[in-house]
Amino acid sequence: MKFTVAIIGCGNRGAETYGKLLFREENFSIAALCDSDGERLRHYGELFSVPQEELYSDEAEFFAERRADLLVIATMDADHVRQGIKALSLGYDLLLEKPISDRREELEALLAAQKEYGGKVLVCHVLRYAPAFVKAAELLKSGAIGKLVAIQALEQVAYWHQAHSYVRGNWRSRKETAPMILAKCCHDLDLLQYYANSRAESVSSVGDLVWFTPQNAPEGAAKRCTDCKYIESCPYSAKRIYVDRWLSSGKLPAVWPQVQITSDYPLTEEKLLRAIQEGPYGRCVYFCDNDVVDHQLTEISFENGVKATLTMTAFTAGIGRIMRFFGTLGEIVLDEEADVVSLKPFGGERRDFRISALAEIDSGHGGGDQALVDTLYDVLCGKESETTLERSVESHLMAICAEESRLKGGALIRVH
Repeated sequence: MKFTVAIIGCGNRGAETYGKLLFREENFSIAALCDSDGERLRHYGELFSVPQEELYSDEAEFFAERRADLLVIATMDADHVRQGIKALSLGYDLLLEKPISDRREELEALLAAQKEYGGKVLVCHVLRYAPAFVKAAELLKSGAIGKLVAIQALEQVAYWHQAHSYVRGNWRSRKETAPMILAKCCHDLDLLQYYANSRAESVSSVGDLVWFTPQNAPEGAAKRCTDCKYIESCPYSAKRIYVDRWLSSGKLPAVWPQVQITSDYPLTEEKLLRAIQEGPYGRCVYFCDNDVVDHQLTEISFENGVKATLTMTAFTAGIGRIMRFFGTLGEIVLDEEADVVSLKPFGGERRDFRISALAEIDSGHGGGDQALVDTLYDVLCGKESETTLERSVESHLMAICAEESRLKGGALIRVH
């Protein structure tokens, strides 16, 4: 069975990730694209062999009728539910980028629309499908550590990723996007409720923006990195993050996050320098219009008694997740940075599983992106998935409660 695909939002996730994965699959055919960036639209239209008449820069024109069997929605967070409901009403099935929404009423509206129109909706909780996280789930379900009691999760945002996405980038402003605990950690919250195998009962959370403010700018710092005397020494220098890292990585023609600061592909040093000289990603991190947190600590109690903590912080050198599972008969440690899932049974022999050896296909999110696309095909063919829209909504409710708690100084918030 073959399915036609339309994509709205042809950025890093919509076209560069899911578009490329779907394009190379024989069971999918990309039929239409919609994006407000004309250069990006032209580039991916040519790459995916989409006819000119099926390239849309106007959303209203794009939604005038159904263009394909499946719609990939990878636009800004605030657009997801509105576009999702419209798409379901037209008869689309959906691959919906996360987060869905940070508003309870919108989550309820999307659930109602799915029930009314009957379309399939798969939210992009890609880590559920990444081999490392699948291995952890298999070990837990096998009873390898007995009864699960608690989970400790660390989301290492990494200093440069914080600067890119949450200080200079699209997710920097609370007015324009979901709170960071949802924008960055909806994967983590989804995994926590997946592993706990329970709905959340209560959440408390604390966190602040402590570093990326004008008061912390070095003396004499300029408002743009290319004008600044610290351009070669500041760890948050746009030149060091975008140009130097690209040069040291092998000058790939298209690689994240460089592809997000310019749509002029293939990448070159000159194009990247021009982007930081002229665009928003060249601003000093201490003089941006950001207001989202740079660290947040969250505690969750689940209805079945499992407890979990989640620490999200910008202040790490490395990137990736570290999760520890504490059971009555042992513990499991999942460490992306160390490339290992370790099983440590009490009184037994430790077993290590190399994460890099678990993924058969090298794709984003540790193989999760490809596995998500494989699952998507199964769902479209009628197979049931653990990642239902209702389960996805649960993790979003946890994030909404965490942000409510943070704004109330860590107050305990009931999820349901």
